[in-house]
Amino acid sequence: MSASSAARRLTALALVAGSVVAAAALPASAVQDRGPDRQRVVISHVQYNAPGPDTRSNRSLNGEWVNITNRSSQSVNLRGWTLRNSEGDRYTFRHLRLDGRSTVKVHTGIGRDTRHDVYQDRREHIWDNRSDRATLTNRRGAVVDTESWGRGRGHDRDRGDNRGHDRDRGHDRGDNRDRGHDRDRGDNRGNDRDRGDRQR
Repeated sequence: MSASSAARRLTALALVAGSVVAAAALPASAVQDRGPDRQRVVISHVQYNAPGPDTRSNRSLNGEWVNITNRSSQSVNLRGWTLRNSEGDRYTFRHLRLDGRSTVKVHTGIGRDTRHDVYQDRREHIWDNRSDRATLTNRRGAVVDTESWGRGRGHDRDRGDNRGHDRDRGHDRGDNRDRGHDRDRGDNRGNDRDRGDRQR
């Protein structure tokens, strides 16, 4: 073997070894971010119809929420992720790392954010009782999970796990008088978009 070919072979081996060491040195979060979010983080429960009369009080608003669950054993950084309804009103997560095998509840109303409860700080209901879709998107803009109810929900994948969304609950009870958060609002909801990203 000539000296030049031996030198080329040694250089190639050094490059391979260097790439292996560099990959091993990556922080866990960088490796984790490459994984399929769709398999790890899901919309596990939607309480779109707050219990009791829809008075638009803060208590009523916070009775409406969405659970986001991390099914993996490793934590997931939700910073920059968004949760939105079918009209495009959205909540943006900031500074929240969701531990493995844990859930964060995203309330509609005003409150103090913790590791397990965050608040959109809205003054009106965001989820439509009759028909709506919750969409969770990661920081790259890719859809991670969706959950819909009412008209047209068959367009979403049917998970068939009946996770307690109460799909036929009181939104058709007959007490829909001026429920407020159905789609006839015509108010300034757009002013509240992204307000929820001021997590403490």
